Amino acid sequence: MKKRIYILLGIIILLSIAGYFFWNQGGGKQEEIFVKVKKGEFKITVENSGELYAKKSVDIRGPEGLRNAQIWQVKIANIIPEGQQVKEGDFVASLDRSELVDKLRTKQADLDKANSQYTQTKLDTTLELREARDNMVNLRFSQQEKRLELQQSQYEPPATIKKAEIDLEKSERAYNQALENYLIKQRKAVARMQEAAATLSQAQQTVDFLQSLLDDFEIKAPEAGMVIYARDWGGEKKREGSSISGWDPIVATLPDMSVMVSRTYINEVDIRKIKTGQKVTIGLDAFPEKKLTGKVIEVANVGEQRPKSDAKVFEVNIEINQRDTLLMPSMTTSNLILTEAIPTAYYVPLESLNTLGDSLTYVFKKTNTGLVRQQVKIGKANANEIQVLAGLSEEDEVLISRPSKPDAYRLVKLSPAELKEDKAKSKNITQK
Repeated sequence: MKKRIYILLGIIILLSIAGYFFWNQGGGKQEEIFVKVKKGEFKITVENSGELYAKKSVDIRGPEGLRNAQIWQVKIANIIPEGQQVKEGDFVASLDRSELVDKLRTKQADLDKANSQYTQTKLDTTLELREARDNMVNLRFSQQEKRLELQQSQYEPPATIKKAEIDLEKSERAYNQALENYLIKQRKAVARMQEAAATLSQAQQTVDFLQSLLDDFEIKAPEAGMVIYARDWGGEKKREGSSISGWDPIVATLPDMSVMVSRTYINEVDIRKIKTGQKVTIGLDAFPEKKLTGKVIEVANVGEQRPKSDAKVFEVNIEINQRDTLLMPSMTTSNLILTEAIPTAYYVPLESLNTLGDSLTYVFKKTNTGLVRQQVKIGKANANEIQVLAGLSEEDEVLISRPSKPDAYRLVKLSPAELKEDKAKSKNITQK
């Protein structure tokens, strides 16, 4: 029993010793990875994802008169699947009619009321004018009677003659006043009828407009093509249950697939590097093996804040040079924008750089006597590498990983002459 225990303890001791040597000499030692300084064309790029859309497209619009009907938003009740091919005049979508039907019912009641008022006004004016004409006829008869009485009073006393003259004058005056009143009533009747007719006409036009607008709530394709859902102000696609507004009644689009554009958003740090005409390498997330080329055609002057993001970005549009049946709207792309190309430059990985203080940059360079901390003058950088303007040559090798005791290695600084010469060289390269 004791012998077995001694054997077990011996095995444990041997395993402990083996583990110690493994961690201190093999597995625990940090692996040193060196890379050679590269020389050649140095490309400065900005990479970002984008989304395809057609450069030219036809909008499938909802009713244009929503605001005139004081309807500010309408829900999409039904819409065909995105990507479906349609012909001119085919059904695309229908909108919720409930609010418009309520308005139409109210305006129809207003029309009925206006029609009744028009009829009532017509009857009232007819009666008023008829009474006025009858009164004028009676006054005319009275005037004739007074004239006969005056003629018969020629042989009567002067007082009787005078009274007959006064009575005739009164009857003529009453007739003239009645005639003037009739003309006034006639003009008033015309104005009342015009007002009633205008109210009736306006009510009729409103009902006709709403009925016509109701027909437009069934949306049809203006021409043949593939239906692509439009997006709202927040970037979300308009689907069944979404709303369209009176200011933006677009439901979907029919894109022209002959020219496609990738829309991307560049952050405010990199946007100063982007200019129209720059070349772009484009990849498709759906087809990783496919590579296309393009160019920047538009750069926004004003930044915006995208939904669910605090950073300011600028919209950049990239036109694709090739025409390919694989390209479909809303596909996600990877866009590598070439902002600058330096024909000849030395460059190393970004991971190899180290800093000392605020101004001194160095790398760990391999020499015949071991590692040294070599000061370098750096230039422009891309996503993975950085240009070295002074301090390294093509045959040099630099360490990517940082040693455990970096301060133990000798620091080799650049001379002031090298720094000045490098600044002039950098300026010439940039101008070229």
